[in-house]
Amino acid sequence: MSITDRTFRTYVEENLDALSSNPAREALVHQGRRVTAGEFRALVHRMARALRAQGVERGATVTLLSGNLPETLAARYAANLIGARVNHLYNKLSAESQAHIVRDVETRALIVDPRFADRAAEVTELAPVPDVLVLGPAKVGTDLLELAAGQSDEPFASLARPDDVSTIRHTGGTTGHPKGICTTFEQARWFHGVLAEQPEFERRQLVCTTLAHAAGALADNTLYSGGTIVLLDDFDPETVLAAIARERITDMFLLPPLLYQLMDHPSARHTDTSSLRMVTYGGCQASPARIADAVRMFGPVLLQGYGQNEAGGISVLTPEDHDPDRPDRLRSAGKVLPDVEVAIRDESGRDLPAGEHGEVCVRSAMIMKGYWKQPELTAEVLRDGWLHTGDIGFLDDEGYLTIVDRIKDMIVVVGGHVYTTELEDVLNSHPQVLQSAVFGVRDAHRMEQVHAVVVRVPGSTVDGRQLREKVRQERGAMYEPARITFVDALPLTDAGKPDKKELRRQAEQEVGAAG
Repeated sequence: MSITDRTFRTYVEENLDALSSNPAREALVHQGRRVTAGEFRALVHRMARALRAQGVERGATVTLLSGNLPETLAARYAANLIGARVNHLYNKLSAESQAHIVRDVETRALIVDPRFADRAAEVTELAPVPDVLVLGPAKVGTDLLELAAGQSDEPFASLARPDDVSTIRHTGGTTGHPKGICTTFEQARWFHGVLAEQPEFERRQLVCTTLAHAAGALADNTLYSGGTIVLLDDFDPETVLAAIARERITDMFLLPPLLYQLMDHPSARHTDTSSLRMVTYGGCQASPARIADAVRMFGPVLLQGYGQNEAGGISVLTPEDHDPDRPDRLRSAGKVLPDVEVAIRDESGRDLPAGEHGEVCVRSAMIMKGYWKQPELTAEVLRDGWLHTGDIGFLDDEGYLTIVDRIKDMIVVVGGHVYTTELEDVLNSHPQVLQSAVFGVRDAHRMEQVHAVVVRVPGSTVDGRQLREKVRQERGAMYEPARITFVDALPLTDAGKPDKKELRRQAEQEVGAAG
């Protein structure tokens, strides 16, 4: 081991140090259970020893099948302390998809939330693993908490090295061969440092989306800054509003569709949300009209973060930039982060000037190590140190980055390209529209047709003819949807994004039936 390796400190060690500075403070809250910083820190060290005793070593894979429990965070920290890589499954994937991932990442130990014991049995029948460890008593596996209780809570010296893989996050595709994004301990620590600006208030973060997504990284930062994490099992707008008022929440992360649900809930106008200091949103495109509504409702507390699992953080739109009278600015993803380089390039790799649309390419210390066991795909997106994001966007003269579409979602029609987010912006700006999703569907002649699925304001009467007329006036006939479907709510992925794959599948079935 080199001198650099011996002196390297992971994000886990830095967080455990922060927890030890005030062990009596409240660190985590879940269903009325309040865990102090000292209790959580002790649990991490005990768990690390228990995992080692079970044969989990540096470089092994620990997979989590767990909800938002304090023990879920502790298990991730413990595994990373050993130098094991952690893969956190999305809970709403099918058992077959979960089993594929468990097998693919060579899982040494599956750590299970007792509430998912039945699913764990299904998964391990399809993909057997050496150890199933449960966060409490259950009818499958071995109780990891019982094993940990018999271990010492003395500090466990980290075995991780900077270039070891700390996390494997899967993205894209719930069937077939999803992409496993590998991030090293060095990159995790660098990203941790980017987030670690100390706020001028005591942070109380509400986690109401899965810890497997962005909320987990923000939770790490909250613990590091001396704050408290309040864990909810899932997103429910009424429960979230009640928790904000009861726990005096200052921070939370929401994907835009969930933010809209929160704003539209009948209780929102009567709930005390004055404690909020930072509402971070991101993960998919947001509607400028709806974000302006959110600023009016919650005040100047919104912050948009744009990034990818492959690239880490890329840009931020600060609360100061959230001007309800500047929809063009709200449409942007903000300014590029310090120490991150962004280039907009055409298909030949040529850098494009300000204002021109092209692929967003990124270079920074946060870029992934590569895709797990997919060297060809890694070489395709990582070229000469630059990550090709697959997003289409542009930089303006002031340095603000705007994302207009995913390359794969752009609709090729007669006469040009339809950028789905631009059409969604037009539809969402209608006062009787809450939300929309736009996608392409091929007709019998293999030509792409523009389809739109729209959620209306309850009780409104806007119809397809009126929306098409608005689109023609503002964007031209090329952008006019061939079909507009009205629904009560958009289907969402496990992370909370509009599920365009499912919408496209439904539309293709309807087109096929009609043909």
